[in-house]
Amino acid sequence: MHVDILTLFPGMFAGPLEESILKRARESGLLSINLHDIRAFAEGKHRITDDYPYGGGSGMVMKPEPVAAALDFVLAQAPKPPPVLLMCPQGRLFTQEIAKELAREEHLVFLCGHYEGIDERIRELATDELSIGDFVLTGGELPAMVIIDAVARMIPGVLGAPDSAREDSFYEGLLDYPQYTRPPEFHGRRVPEVLLSGHHEMIRSWRRKESLRRTLLRRPDLLAHAPLSDEDHRLLEEIRQEAASNQDARDVSAPEPGKREQPFDE
Repeated sequence: MHVDILTLFPGMFAGPLEESILKRARESGLLSINLHDIRAFAEGKHRITDDYPYGGGSGMVMKPEPVAAALDFVLAQAPKPPPVLLMCPQGRLFTQEIAKELAREEHLVFLCGHYEGIDERIRELATDELSIGDFVLTGGELPAMVIIDAVARMIPGVLGAPDSAREDSFYEGLLDYPQYTRPPEFHGRRVPEVLLSGHHEMIRSWRRKESLRRTLLRRPDLLAHAPLSDEDHRLLEEIRQEAASNQDARDVSAPEPGKREQPFDE
């Protein structure tokens, strides 16, 4: 996959693109990334890329001409029109499903806004607008980094083990199961015995159940859209029964209101 990034601050990408999985993906040739400084496409001695908003208001707005010129430069070199992704708070919320969709593309273009945003007429040049959440950031650079990382993991060969991405949280609509490594005991807490048993089917079933349990407790909204099997429904019922049983046990052991649990002499 080839990625072009249009930004006013290319230096912000230096760390994330040169470490860990993204670095290895680039070194192996599975991912190539070009950074384009929008300021280089601005005209005039001072290369001005922003101006005051029409109608008044605080902040500055990115001018359309430099952005359009940078985008024209990138698209002129593309063998076919790629998706142009505008990082924008008003865009559709980025999800794992969108990451899978984008991973099937050969070429992606990221357009990073800054300041108070981009001139509205630039939106017409984007094929999609994406947001990583309901909060405001200084610019589109950080969202672009997040999306590139998520998409790169979906590219075949980027991760060492073929099933690594499939086991991530959200890949199949559920949160990931708990993970453990050596030592078998830490601060008095032991690794679940099933993970030490060597019984692959028991381990698989335990992990699936714990994934469902964690999703039910932390993100129950995900279960409405997750592709659940008959086994999953059975495990969810077990989880609910266990939760009800634990609650009953707590209710029985709790002292009655207004009574001391342990009497003492006054």
